[in-house]
Amino acid sequence: MEVLRPTLIKIGGRIYRKNHVREQAHQHEDEEDFCTVPDDGADEPCDAFVVEQTERGYQCTVDIPSLLYKYIIGKRGETKKKLETETRTSISIPKPGVEGQIVITGQHRQGVISARTRIDVLVESFRKKQPFTHFLSFALNERAVQEKFLQFKEEVLEQCSNDYGVSSSLFQNPAKLHLTIGTLVLLNEQEIQQARELLQRCKEDFVDTITGEKPLTVEIAGIEYMNDDPAMIDVLYAKVHMKDGSNRLQLIADRLVDRFVTSGLMVKEWDRIKLHATVMNTVFRKDPSVEEQNSRAAGKALKERESFDGRKILKVFENFHFGEAQLNSVFLSQRFSTDSSGYYATSGQLTFS
Repeated sequence: MEVLRPTLIKIGGRIYRKNHVREQAHQHEDEEDFCTVPDDGADEPCDAFVVEQTERGYQCTVDIPSLLYKYIIGKRGETKKKLETETRTSISIPKPGVEGQIVITGQHRQGVISARTRIDVLVESFRKKQPFTHFLSFALNERAVQEKFLQFKEEVLEQCSNDYGVSSSLFQNPAKLHLTIGTLVLLNEQEIQQARELLQRCKEDFVDTITGEKPLTVEIAGIEYMNDDPAMIDVLYAKVHMKDGSNRLQLIADRLVDRFVTSGLMVKEWDRIKLHATVMNTVFRKDPSVEEQNSRAAGKALKERESFDGRKILKVFENFHFGEAQLNSVFLSQRFSTDSSGYYATSGQLTFS
């Protein structure tokens, strides 16, 4: 079935068939996984890449974050050697940690194109396994909202601390209350700059028109949970609504995601973004400062998360009112970071008022 209906991978506006191949994993010193080269690219059209003719044959360059070099090199250079042998090319990769271009050279144009295609597919496959580094967000950390959140936390602990799994470590940092629009994997400054520039184009193309260049007033009221069993909750969130009853906030979020997905900077996970403000999350249980840890520690905590019984919380605080907030910016926020205000450090910002 894999041969008849191969996985399709979209890279840079092009769609590739990922043929089924046997993967062989090697355990590296830092426990990263490496796999064999995907056997793709034979049918790649010759105008898909810029391939230059040189005195010695043909050449093609590709920009890849240095963090991903190791996946092209493989353990003891096996992946790179296999690529070069099967495509009859030579692949020059910058030193580890040095941002630069990978240069593919060969006697035959089709071989260079094939090597480039295989590298793209290989990198895209491993990129999807990287933990997200940034996210688009609306900040909800106005002082009045933070105070109401702290009231919510105090009352929940007073009335529900004896319920299974409920503890103070589950609550969000009030300075980091936010709405997540979408997550991104940005692995070098060049990709961060691309995201910044795209944010500004979104402002000009549709955000200012939707907002009228005025703040959006939202009401944060009521709580809901993510999974199907209220006795086994991992994420409890506050619901957010536009004060005027319009769908403008949802429209902005959906269109931002569509634009970032189309650009290749974001992977689409849902047909429609569910805007919510996390107030309790079991990923915080292992260590309340998990937001400040590295991604590997966070991933470990996620696997070991322990749910809590939220039935009483849902009953008692079903309509809890967290207040109102004025939204006038979309932030390109850095994961595992904190700025001087206590919110996430910002790599870019779209302001519409």
